[in-house]
Amino acid sequence: MPSPSDIVKVAIEWPGANAQLIEIDQIAAYVNQPMVDVSILQRSLAILESMVLNSHSLYQRVAQETTVAQLITHLQVSNQEIQTYAIALINALFLKTPEDRRQEMASTLAQKHLRGIILNHIIRGNRPVKAEMAHQLYVLQVLTFNLLEERMMTKMDPNDQTQRDIIFELRRIVFDGDSDPSGTEKRKAIYTKDYKMLGFTNPVNPAMDFTQTPPGMLALDNMLYLAKVHQDTYIRIVLENSSREDKHECPFGRSAIELTRVLCDILQVGELPNEGCNDFHPMFFTHERAWEEFFCVCIQLLNKTWKEMRATAEDFNKVMTVVREQITRALAMKPPSLEQLRVKLRSLSYAEVLRLRQSERMSQDDFQSPPIIELRERIQPEILELIKQQRLSRLCEGSCFRKLANRRRQEKFWFCRLSLNHKVLHYGDLDESTQGEVPFELLTDTIPVSDIKAVLTGKDCPHMKEKSALKQNKEVLELAFSILYDPDEALNFVATNKYEYCIWTDGLSALLGKELGSDLTRSDLDTLMSMEMKLRLLDLENITIPEAPPPVPKEPSTYNFTYNYG
Repeated sequence: MPSPSDIVKVAIEWPGANAQLIEIDQIAAYVNQPMVDVSILQRSLAILESMVLNSHSLYQRVAQETTVAQLITHLQVSNQEIQTYAIALINALFLKTPEDRRQEMASTLAQKHLRGIILNHIIRGNRPVKAEMAHQLYVLQVLTFNLLEERMMTKMDPNDQTQRDIIFELRRIVFDGDSDPSGTEKRKAIYTKDYKMLGFTNPVNPAMDFTQTPPGMLALDNMLYLAKVHQDTYIRIVLENSSREDKHECPFGRSAIELTRVLCDILQVGELPNEGCNDFHPMFFTHERAWEEFFCVCIQLLNKTWKEMRATAEDFNKVMTVVREQITRALAMKPPSLEQLRVKLRSLSYAEVLRLRQSERMSQDDFQSPPIIELRERIQPEILELIKQQRLSRLCEGSCFRKLANRRRQEKFWFCRLSLNHKVLHYGDLDESTQGEVPFELLTDTIPVSDIKAVLTGKDCPHMKEKSALKQNKEVLELAFSILYDPDEALNFVATNKYEYCIWTDGLSALLGKELGSDLTRSDLDTLMSMEMKLRLLDLENITIPEAPPPVPKEPSTYNFTYNYG
């Protein structure tokens, strides 16, 4: 027990009792005991956290009296409130620990399997993560990544042989597995060539590439991890680009250094946690070397995006902008694991990023302003008429359809097309399937468009209600449509594919004066509207469009300024 002069006392209101003065070591004892009343434990954890955050002397006392092992034990309970307060106290101790001892504390937490316990008992637990818990996980994530700040802000010493040996190791793994690390003067020219193929900006002395902070030595740490742990991937990336002679090679060294800087910026390495923010990423709790693995995933993305963009050295900054956007978008989806991150990034190709950018531009405020909305409303009927005419034109060309036959193995076909004046449907049987137009003379049967009563689709079609048709699969059902005409007769169709189905159902709807409602029409409308709006607004790029037209000026007092041509 400490002497009375060293004892710090705090006031706390315990359930069922009046306010008492409790010694700090007694509060810590409640936290360190395995079996304590939940309400007492919760308040004890909260008080200790407050002490640590608000007083350096109290921090030292709490750090002496509490054990990390017992705090981690509280994370394995089913009560998320207790778990939240326990992580909050761990974060407070982590935050107030002197910088020269934080790495030691991080090692202690790793030895106690903090990451695995959080992953299994909280993130993947039976209960959803609440807002306060999410904030504490975010704080722990930030504090963990802040351990990288020292390396991020450390410049490489070009005269330090140990550091230079790391660069040499990067070269050796790819180009010369049996070389002597000491090297010779005669090999300097070869080394310079190899370092250039590795993509360093300063191939004569690549150590100079790591003198800028950030990312400093952290970039070299990432590169070495990739080369050692994912050696096949590292060798493939380097050799794939070093063997190219079309100026489209991706410089690995320069890319890795810049990517490290981008990742530090995205994850705010070195910055204090933001109050109220709960932007934690579950995948960073799935691996002991989450930062390094994150880098390895992203460097492969960078190489892939470089190839998709057919980039050259002049496009370096443009590529990095796209890669940053890809990573940011993927992180926003909160992938639960690093493998899921790979899947998300794989779907965010360069083409997909361009599509998303276009979609977002169309939904920006400028595109929702009254003048733009009015312009869209004026253009839309023109676009719909264009689509309608295209559908009718396709009906005039005609299509071949398959007959649904009973107890027959040999398929039969028939052809249908619209007359050029859009007044009559001509159809007739064929001996075999054809892709070209069939002359009207060979199509002996006709249906006047004026006799068409309705167009039915899917299971409402007469031929889909017959017994034999019930055995047809779902694909046939989705491609079926029928024309009802006088006197209560039906012409039944089964389209060859979804595109033909949409063309014919849209065309028939247009003939009947009904709205075109197929998926193909919606897609075509979006595409054509987007193109037309871009063309109409091309001259207004970077110009703010006003919400309302400018006011009409007042009439002049006289019209003496007018010129009389008479």
